[in-house]
Amino acid sequence: MKSISFASAAVLCTAVLLTGCSDPADKVHKSSTADAKAADAGSASALASHEYVIRAESTIGFVGSKVTGSHDGGFKKFAGTLKVANGKIVGTPEITIDMDSTWSDNEKLTAHLKSADFFEVAKFPVSTFTVTSIEAAEGKQQVTGNLNLHGVTKSISFPAELQIAEEKVTLNAEFAINRKDFDINYPGRPNDLIRENVVLKLAIQATPGAPRPEDQLSQ
Repeated sequence: MKSISFASAAVLCTAVLLTGCSDPADKVHKSSTADAKAADAGSASALASHEYVIRAESTIGFVGSKVTGSHDGGFKKFAGTLKVANGKIVGTPEITIDMDSTWSDNEKLTAHLKSADFFEVAKFPVSTFTVTSIEAAEGKQQVTGNLNLHGVTKSISFPAELQIAEEKVTLNAEFAINRKDFDINYPGRPNDLIRENVVLKLAIQATPGAPRPEDQLSQ
């Protein structure tokens, strides 16, 4: 009976270990990086356009993982605007993130993420994403833009669900970036290494009208 119990325990432990080892980035598009690109404002930017404000109801989240599991997190404060003309986003929309608003599902981890091992918030208090082009691709929109993170600027591309209406613009996307492309190189513990790919989750809502206090970085 003991041998059966030990065998069952071994199987259970192995199953738990394999589950913990799964990489969230394997389930989403992995965005490669390139040198920063010039924005393609296009002739449409000269047309009469309507401005939309990115609202505080939007969310920017991330999932980071290591050998033994993963953690959810995100950013509480960010702001930006975009312009729409003839049913398309035009110009070079930019969103600015307050890196001190970083949160995670673990208080100790949140403090560590703000330290020099990761985001180094004291030195790099903001990050930005500037859209350089949006093109239709395989039933979605391929968004390309320059991500400035941790003092490094790289061009990234990712597929997104984009809906543009008179009363609201929404963008939803899940994709992964390699943190080492942005000089975030902290390895983690030797027996619990941190993975290089981090999943980003965007749920952006933008509507016409003036920005409210909660839609701005300085409140």
